[in-house]
Amino acid sequence: MAPASSSEDSLPVLKILLIGPSGAGKSALLLRYCEDQFDPESTTATIGIDFKTKKLAVRGKAYKLNIFDTAGQERFRTLSTSYYRGAHGVILVYDISNKKSFASMEKWFDEARLNANPDAALYLVGTKLDKVATGGRAVSFEQGKAFAEAQGAEFCEISSKTRENVKRPFVEVVDKIVQKPQLIAGATAGSKSIDFNMGSLPSSPCSC
Repeated sequence: MAPASSSEDSLPVLKILLIGPSGAGKSALLLRYCEDQFDPESTTATIGIDFKTKKLAVRGKAYKLNIFDTAGQERFRTLSTSYYRGAHGVILVYDISNKKSFASMEKWFDEARLNANPDAALYLVGTKLDKVATGGRAVSFEQGKAFAEAQGAEFCEISSKTRENVKRPFVEVVDKIVQKPQLIAGATAGSKSIDFNMGSLPSSPCSC
């Protein structure tokens, strides 16, 4: 949790993107992490961009995360690429029960490198870990880890349904960011609004 003495308006602000194919579980991960909620009936794809904020302390210092959940459908890709500007970290998400989802990740890493800051921290997440218990795994842990290592990214598997490892990718990607002086230098303090390029969208505040 953020120290009690830290005003939210004075915290360094980090921009984190969630990217990956439609149906990978990006929105479920964001909802569970920020609001500790999970909707098993939700099948609605993100339209354009969703956005939430979260306070997080890493290495004894508190930060405010602006987390963007980007649509995975191809028709929204032109819209989404503009949101890479100023991103400190990119979390790439795939579904471990879907081989096609995993196979698309090379394309998503290419997109991230093309559009994001060259120093941005990259992190690969395999979702729907709860499906392993029912024989639903289609991509092994070893495959995911090996691919992440080849891409120079950290890796973990999570379950938004059971909460398993949900905090880990956010903590670890921020830890990577704060170890890059050239990247953390771009974190602004006291930011109360977000430039969405096409107007303002309401944020959904939540804290640890």
